Amino acid sequence: MKAFNSNRKASLTAGILYLLTFVSVPTLALYAPVREAGYLVSSLSDTPVLIGGILEIVVALTGIGTALALYPVLKWQNEGMALSLVGFRVLEAATIFVGVMFLLTVVALHQPGAGAEALVTGQTLVTMYDRMFLIGQSFMPAINDVVLGILLYKSRLVPRGLAVIGIIGGPVLLAGTFSAMFGLIGQRDPLAGLSAVLVAGFELSLGIYLISKGFRPSAIANLGPQPLNPLS
Repeated sequence: MKAFNSNRKASLTAGILYLLTFVSVPTLALYAPVREAGYLVSSLSDTPVLIGGILEIVVALTGIGTALALYPVLKWQNEGMALSLVGFRVLEAATIFVGVMFLLTVVALHQPGAGAEALVTGQTLVTMYDRMFLIGQSFMPAINDVVLGILLYKSRLVPRGLAVIGIIGGPVLLAGTFSAMFGLIGQRDPLAGLSAVLVAGFELSLGIYLISKGFRPSAIANLGPQPLNPLS
């Protein structure tokens, strides 16, 4: 009973944290002011940008939390892959923090009225944020979801159909990410957004499933202390 309660707490915690990773959805609109060419010499409010930065920090922390919550269960399927998921989530969070730092620097220049000579610097920082976004919030989530999808598929902790969405969605998002990196499509083009639909659907559905259902009892019963085997 104790193990059951522990596993249910893990699934519930991970599910809630996965849903919290969607709090940054409004940032596309919140960051609109800072993308204006004359933002640094304008009287536009910094508040939307600051709120967006806070939301992204929340996403970074909850992303780490999802991997930590799942690790005690996933490690019995493949400890090496489960540990890699934690590491990848930490790396993802680090890139998000760096991206937020770029935009907060723009806000810092705007608040004292840096003047027209700082316009180029401001736009450079915004461009750096966009490039970092491709790494931290496109490339890394794609890798994470493939790893997680494989672990969930092999362990059967959730329906295999759900796990397959993550396994397929990762490469689709990678294709969109690399297309944006090499200028084949615009970073905010509809096609770029479409490439993230499967990954977003996987994480949203996983969060809802873990909250409402938890891990499948039959799968939990088949998991247990096993020797580390990266090929298992």
